[in-house]
Amino acid sequence: MADIDVAAHVQEHGLDHPILEHDAAGRWLGFTVEHLAPGEATITMVLRPEMLNGFSIAHGGMVFAFADTAFALACNPAGTSVAEMELITVASGADITFISSALPGETLRAVANHRASAGRSGVYDVEITASGPGGGSRVVAEFRGRSRAVPNPAFRSRS
Repeated sequence: MADIDVAAHVQEHGLDHPILEHDAAGRWLGFTVEHLAPGEATITMVLRPEMLNGFSIAHGGMVFAFADTAFALACNPAGTSVAEMELITVASGADITFISSALPGETLRAVANHRASAGRSGVYDVEITASGPGGGSRVVAEFRGRSRAVPNPAFRSRS
């Protein structure tokens, strides 16, 4: 099982995001952050044997967790600590449509993009693709996340 320090990795590569500091699930997934911008995030990970289901294909829960991580990174601003964020953006709902199966050893890529927002609610789409050692890629799943900005219980008041 890969046990990398995701926060140290992204900080070293200039792709720092505050929600990664205590992200144990992200460390277990072993993803790499490739791109961060307001409303956007791209991450990759290699599908390991412990991420497979009984059919020896990617477990749907692993694909969902991976997409959900890209969604969370796109929803929340980088560059400030979680304790300094007055509002945090969390999922109010999400759904996923599985298109094809991902296989062990393939690299998954999740590309998250902001689609629309009104008030404290937003919609984000995440496309998950898989590519093998021979090149080429195919769509594995499409994820749609619905977000809601809520008060941060860890916010340190500046009063």
